[in-house]
Amino acid sequence: VKINASVRCKNSELLVKLLEQTSPLNSIVFLFSSDVKKDWSDHALWWEKKKTWLLKTHWTLDKYGIQADARLLFTPQHKLLRLQLPNMKHMKVKVNFSDRVFKAVSDICKTFNIRHPEELSLLRKPRDPKKKKKKLEETEEDDLELEGPLLTPGSGEHPGLYSKTMTPTYDSRDGSPLSPTSAWFGDSPLSEGNPSILAVSQPISSPDILVKLYKPQSLLDKAKINQGWLDSSRSLMEQDVKENEVLLLRFKYHSFFDLNPKYDAIRVNQLYEQAKWAILLEEIECTEEEMMMFAALQYHINKLSIMSSDNHMNNSEKEVDEVDAALSDLEITLEGGKTSNTLGDITSIPELADYVKVFKPKKLTLKGYKQYWCTFKDITISCYKSKEEAHGTPAHQMNLRGCEVTPDVNISGQKFNIKLLIPVADGMNEIWLRCDTEKQYAHWMAACRLASKGKTMADSSYNLEVQNILSFLKMQHMNPDPQFIEPITTDINPECLVSPRYLKKYKNKQISARILEAHQNVAQMSLIEAKMRFIQAWQSLPEFGITHFLGGKREELIGITYNRLIRMDASTGDAIKTWRFSNMKQWNVNWEIKMVTVEFADEPSLSFVCAEVDCKVVHEFIGGYIFLSTRAKDQNESLDEEMFYKLTSGWV
Repeated sequence: VKINASVRCKNSELLVKLLEQTSPLNSIVFLFSSDVKKDWSDHALWWEKKKTWLLKTHWTLDKYGIQADARLLFTPQHKLLRLQLPNMKHMKVKVNFSDRVFKAVSDICKTFNIRHPEELSLLRKPRDPKKKKKKLEETEEDDLELEGPLLTPGSGEHPGLYSKTMTPTYDSRDGSPLSPTSAWFGDSPLSEGNPSILAVSQPISSPDILVKLYKPQSLLDKAKINQGWLDSSRSLMEQDVKENEVLLLRFKYHSFFDLNPKYDAIRVNQLYEQAKWAILLEEIECTEEEMMMFAALQYHINKLSIMSSDNHMNNSEKEVDEVDAALSDLEITLEGGKTSNTLGDITSIPELADYVKVFKPKKLTLKGYKQYWCTFKDITISCYKSKEEAHGTPAHQMNLRGCEVTPDVNISGQKFNIKLLIPVADGMNEIWLRCDTEKQYAHWMAACRLASKGKTMADSSYNLEVQNILSFLKMQHMNPDPQFIEPITTDINPECLVSPRYLKKYKNKQISARILEAHQNVAQMSLIEAKMRFIQAWQSLPEFGITHFLGGKREELIGITYNRLIRMDASTGDAIKTWRFSNMKQWNVNWEIKMVTVEFADEPSLSFVCAEVDCKVVHEFIGGYIFLSTRAKDQNESLDEEMFYKLTSGWV
């Protein structure tokens, strides 16, 4: 095709312009798709060699730097993608391959009615190195397909389910729709398909599914999975994503803002599913007692989900008075406000004072815990030899700002330990605190967690943190009265409720008995409450929210969480040193040598080389978490996209 290089490339008029050209100035090869349609409005030019879309219609071809014999593809911007949701189900979605990934994910989330899309992103499927590459038809994906039409996010005709008006769409007690399914999904194409796949958890049908899925064997394997995150500031085509490719939609940033059952039934369910699979596939470590508690919650949720589905089939046309629902929600909110403690003198900061056993582990030491009278004021713990000496000089003093706080609890053994890694100039000081009771542990653990963030017990979240810790411990208790334990039934299927490690350790009958025993502690919970408890328990695990990357040295890992950077030992996962984002001045990337450098206000800068991963991924995690920390309730759910790109896109 011979064209004038000064012609502006406006997609819908492009074909006509090309055919009108008579001046033989430049030759360009165009590839047209065989299934030519009449409507060309979605088509645009793709320059394969430079991996760029020609979307600036006011630019000339010369301005893009296109020379004679350039190979351009005239192709639709919306293409088919196979998305694997956090619940492991696959869904065919038409996505704009010319949009930045951040925008594409936002459109997908609007269609699925998932608020706060900035917490999610797309991940390439990890490959199990032990297995050979399989053909698509041999994989297990086809039998997980969602029936129904293709979904096209962000289209004008189907605005999706997303609403910024914050009108309650779900019953806050069980997460069910407040109106019939057709009204719930509105004009969305989901109303023609099967909506329950998004809001309702479906039990794992067979242990074989667990066997087929990839399980990371070490921290290095976990770090390799994180190589697959797509760049949020570039389009899918720019990152070599092909049409019909399988990508994983996952919660990338573990900072869940304003999680509310009234508006977030789908978001809560998908979060629960991501947590469930992370525990079953041993992507996150948990103790035996915690595993049985997670299994009991899972068993409870499975039972209630089946009952809920049956009820909705029978009462699909159930109508709810919106005014009554709103008044009920207001009443619950107001009653919740009454139960909270009234504020005392706002100038006084609560303190803790009690006998606590303290241990400073060192190599080749046989000394155990030593009891001290400890006072916790502001963010500092002071240790005295006795209560009477509390007005004198303390034997030890610890400032907890920026420290690592890790629980070490065994309910049956009545062990309530708090492990503290306190930053000092040359690394970390390790201190263990041992509490005598659950109540003492809950108060001291909550205070330590707040102090590590630079907050005191005067913070409004302190009492809530104490209650969350106590409820988490309560769920792990074994029911002492055997007469209330349900008889073991065939539907419990322990192979689908606990990770392979515990299946090898115990017989199925033993596991079933322990799950039913633990179930007594959660049996009274509603469906949505059980899911929320599961998510909270997941968030309470020591390894929660740490994204691992391989550092320059083979034995070293860098961990990134919502508020800090951690240098870790690759073999044990132990933290060597921690740096808080709140203490960060700036961070830079040397793209040539793949080195990230972070500067802090009052301590030496941190530099590390990104091994086996694009340093852009690491850069985006740091910037992404800083962006999420700026969110506030009064933003009316609007996102400052440009600020996100400034913090995450870099200068590549």
